[in-house]
Amino acid sequence: MTLKRVLRFALRTAGVVTVAALVYLTVTFVQVWQASRRDDARPADAIIVLGAAQYDGEPSPVLARRLDRAAELFDEGLAPLIVVTGGRQPGDRFTEAEASAIYLQERGIPGGAIEREVQGESSWESLAAAARFLRAGGVTDVVLVSDPYHAMRIDGIAAELGLDAVVSPADTPSSFGALLKETAAVAVGRVIGYDRLVRIDARVEETTS
Repeated sequence: MTLKRVLRFALRTAGVVTVAALVYLTVTFVQVWQASRRDDARPADAIIVLGAAQYDGEPSPVLARRLDRAAELFDEGLAPLIVVTGGRQPGDRFTEAEASAIYLQERGIPGGAIEREVQGESSWESLAAAARFLRAGGVTDVVLVSDPYHAMRIDGIAAELGLDAVVSPADTPSSFGALLKETAAVAVGRVIGYDRLVRIDARVEETTS
């Protein structure tokens, strides 16, 4: 095969791969967008709230909206338990989970109906830790609460962890940028696994910090 033919073959192959990647990303974006618009709430054994920023024990507006949705589901009788998640940033006095628990109790959720996962620094870590103690108690049927754009990824993580999950998103708008970022995370996570994706993210943060 001549050099000219080799180059032509390489260009064609690159073109096919590029088109396939663009199609995959486009389909994934549509799936992420569609998932962000659904509320699949149903009766379950537990509600898991994904953590977000807190300010000295006070949930950020984003986290508060997630907690409000979880409280609504609890009050509707969809599950008897709420699991709040999230660790603490350097210098914080409270974990995200602790701030969330305080917020829920102030809104009338009994303390005995709240479990805390206080170590997670990512969605995967928080869900993995919550899954461990829930499965130990025989619980795998859960409702996940986070922002709408986050729905498809956390559903995929939950499936990877052996949870039978649906997502009931908070009343939070999803920006185009957030949907694009989630599209990239879902596209990569479905190929290599969400556990590997979070380890890659951690290594990138270490090398750039």
